[in-house]
Amino acid sequence: MDAFTTLIPRFAAAMLVTLEVSLLAAMLGMAGGFVLNLLRLRFPGALAWPYRAYVWIVRGMPYLSQLMIVYFGLAVVGLTMTAVQATIVSLAFYSAAYFAEIFRAGWASIPRGQMEAVRAFGIGRWAAFRTIELPQAVAFALPLLANQVILVIKESAVASIITVPELTMTASDIVASTYTYIVPYAMLIVCYWLLTQSVALLAERAAKLIPFLRTTS
Repeated sequence: MDAFTTLIPRFAAAMLVTLEVSLLAAMLGMAGGFVLNLLRLRFPGALAWPYRAYVWIVRGMPYLSQLMIVYFGLAVVGLTMTAVQATIVSLAFYSAAYFAEIFRAGWASIPRGQMEAVRAFGIGRWAAFRTIELPQAVAFALPLLANQVILVIKESAVASIITVPELTMTASDIVASTYTYIVPYAMLIVCYWLLTQSVALLAERAAKLIPFLRTTS
């Protein structure tokens, strides 16, 4: 019990680092994916192939290789970043491809007849986007978005390789210095469980708000 108590401050600090890196990367990646999907919808001819190429290349590469390119590769050309900055940038770039596909699926779920009816009634593009397309697409995509945020939190563990003091690196450091395995890794599991379950609970609450937002928009 004493070993568990003494490790709480270290894991609490590491949990904050993991939360900061993961949430910033997820928000940037989600915003990037949303913009990519909007550009694809707005310019389907010109951006169809660039969009597919980006998604195909990024999703086909392991995240570790992209982290190494950002952290070590960009430094060769004079663009240096801290380990935390490189993790946020690379993880956002990586997750944006997944978020873009989630938004694409959300828009694809909207029945085509609805948009034809919108045009027939002369509803403006912005009004249709805000009151019809966006609520339905988000309602469909919300579970997938939450799942992707959870995956971003888990992928942030790779940052331990470039010495970001997040949860996985903290557990590894404790194991290396104390030669004890059960308590540090048990605490690591609990911390990740708390983070991922928090995201799942927030997504459930947000899903209950969507009908309200749809009726008041």
